[in-house]
Amino acid sequence: MKRFRWQILTLGLALATVVGGVVAAPASGATGVTAAFTKTSDWGSGYEAKYTISNGGSSALTAWTVEFTLPSGQSIASLWDGSYTASGQNITVKNTWNGSIGVGGTASFGFTVRGSGANPSNCKVNGGSCDGGTPPTTTTTTTTTTTSNPPLPGTGRGAPYLYLGWGNPQSATQVMSSTGVKWFTLAFVLSGGGCTPSWDSQRPLTGGADQQTINAIRSAGGDIVPSFGGWSGNKLGPNCSTPEALAGAYQQVINAYGLKAIDIDIENSDEFENTTVQDRIITALKIVKQNNPGLQTIVTFGTGVTGPNFYGARLIDQSKALGANIDIFTIMPFDFGSSNIRTDTIGAATGLKNKIKSTFGYSDAEAFKHVGISGMNGLSDQRELTSVDDWTAIRDWSKSNGLGRLAFWSVNRDRGGCDGQVSSSCSGIQQADLAFTRITAGF
Repeated sequence: MKRFRWQILTLGLALATVVGGVVAAPASGATGVTAAFTKTSDWGSGYEAKYTISNGGSSALTAWTVEFTLPSGQSIASLWDGSYTASGQNITVKNTWNGSIGVGGTASFGFTVRGSGANPSNCKVNGGSCDGGTPPTTTTTTTTTTTSNPPLPGTGRGAPYLYLGWGNPQSATQVMSSTGVKWFTLAFVLSGGGCTPSWDSQRPLTGGADQQTINAIRSAGGDIVPSFGGWSGNKLGPNCSTPEALAGAYQQVINAYGLKAIDIDIENSDEFENTTVQDRIITALKIVKQNNPGLQTIVTFGTGVTGPNFYGARLIDQSKALGANIDIFTIMPFDFGSSNIRTDTIGAATGLKNKIKSTFGYSDAEAFKHVGISGMNGLSDQRELTSVDDWTAIRDWSKSNGLGRLAFWSVNRDRGGCDGQVSSSCSGIQQADLAFTRITAGF
């Protein structure tokens, strides 16, 4: 995907099992419904945690509500697998997609907190104390509401890039446990010779570290979107001589992993700026879409600060002309001459929305559903700066406008410790490890 991919390393991946905080075991309440708090990560100026709701009663639950009080100076930064309201320091979380809990079953929601200090207090679940005692009395003030987007199986809406061949990759399952992220965009599927797909042109399509990682992610309740292409390397688009052959290469990967979505990262002069190859990719995606009902197709490409350039606009026009039925057009708003990433990302995404709207005749709301953003955390190759606050604002803007996808390059770089450097294994800015991934998990 990105310009410093020449720093490829052949790395083995250690699949680690994360150990997160101490779980406070609740006593059984009168209803048999309890909620246990777990702090899974703490980075000094904030922390990540979750509540697990357990149904020890005699009948199934159809909904749940958990209330708790944050210490003074703390606030919710992001929350997933639920929606919440904040009334002063008092937080109320209600189920979104995961309200049904059978007898003996559990459900959970996760969140990150800004600020340090003690754990939450005054926990109640469905009106009763989380540990079965008498619920405490709390006071309320002015209420503000923030609703998280429930996970949508098959879409990979918030799926940062993880690259196993480069940049000292972290354990995917540890990242999931530490941040709450559920999907990864796994890079990159390239040509292993001719029109045969392989991981990074080096690793086997199945049976290697990539499949081990995918299996581990799925066992932990997540999933992946494979990314085909990128900025450099020997790509399938130019190597497969016909749309049918290219569709066959995509299909090999779809079949190997039973995929729900694929990402075609179309860049550089060999694919994005080659109209013959661009049309070959678009037509191949049409074939794949016809042969795999329900599969989400994503194309990812560069942009200008006001929206798609000539080749990006052409890709959208040709997608309509060829009937490709592409689900998400994702721009990469970096390395594009930006002086203010936050402003220019929103401007570029709005320009993309306007292009999709005019091409397909959509409303603004419908057009935004087909828009994706894939940023670059920290310093870009051109030393453009995306800060943690910038990414939070971009995430919030994307949520409020109903965008279809949010990603960034990359989880490998989502670490501090190399201030001022453009590196494959850290962001070049001061940050808590995995800060951008935590933000993306709240999309």
